[in-house]
Amino acid sequence: MPLLIVRNNITKMKVDAIVNAADSSLLGGGGVDGSIHRAAGPELLAECRTLGGCETGGAKITKGYRLPSKYVIHAVGPRYIDGRQGEREALISCCQTSLELAKEYECETVAFPLISSGICGYPKDQALRIAVDTISEFLLENDMLVYIVVLDRKSCLISKNLYNDIADYIVDTYEDERTERRRFGLGKQRGPEAGEVFLSMFRR
Repeated sequence: MPLLIVRNNITKMKVDAIVNAADSSLLGGGGVDGSIHRAAGPELLAECRTLGGCETGGAKITKGYRLPSKYVIHAVGPRYIDGRQGEREALISCCQTSLELAKEYECETVAFPLISSGICGYPKDQALRIAVDTISEFLLENDMLVYIVVLDRKSCLISKNLYNDIADYIVDTYEDERTERRRFGLGKQRGPEAGEVFLSMFRR
């Protein structure tokens, strides 16, 4: 199943689950977190109040309420300090935990934001590489359609600028594990759910 990097508003994605870049309280905030809570309505906050928060590197799942997605997976990414305080490991962990929750709840389609790349300060290019690596590894053993959703202009430019490096990295890393680059492209293919597709990776 494919991994797609797309330009869209994650609250508009018609998928089984969207991933929320949440803080440890799970009670909403700014950026993607605030947008998801506003779009889902007050019922989401009410359910989040019952969860008792979440540790950095972890994730918890709720209903999607007024969102087009059935579920919201609240992933708590790290605040970036200097890259030597376990930030990478924590970011990988929250991505992996989110994917495992999606699998547990039988989700076939999932949309991720660039976790920790907003107010948490994780460099966007590094956050994107970590997300692609972690999700790609998961997709080697699991059938799921995963989107990485970018919205702001800077993230879109980074996605395009890193295209060749990421494409080469995926092929070099996974071609011996039956991963095939059936379509890599910076196309302007649009659809009602995905928006503009920047990069796609398909496995056999």
